[in-house]
Amino acid sequence: QQYASAFHFISAAINLRPKFAPLFMLLGIALTHLEDPTNAKQAYDQAISIEPDNPITHLNYAIMLFNHGEKSHAATQYSKYETCQKKKGGVDPDVNALVAKLGPILHLGS
Repeated sequence: QQYASAFHFISAAINLRPKFAPLFMLLGIALTHLEDPTNAKQAYDQAISIEPDNPITHLNYAIMLFNHGEKSHAATQYSKYETCQKKKGGVDPDVNALVAKLGPILHLGS
């Protein structure tokens, strides 16, 4: 129920701000939880096309792909996360804990 509401809210927000990449990332998250990985991928791809250097988008995309069995594609997104994060600097401690778990799973280190 909450993710369906989030989907509608985010969709309305995208109509108001179609060039705001974080909205597409949030849409990808909502669609993932609504068990629609095909459209979730499209949302993540749109977010990345608007803002290619957002590390959190790449990280969330990597997690979604990994959870749906697409380990190779997840590893690619994780690598892009690392590249973007190095440029940006500073990692949220909660994100760092997640990255410490995901990196070794993808055999890329952390």
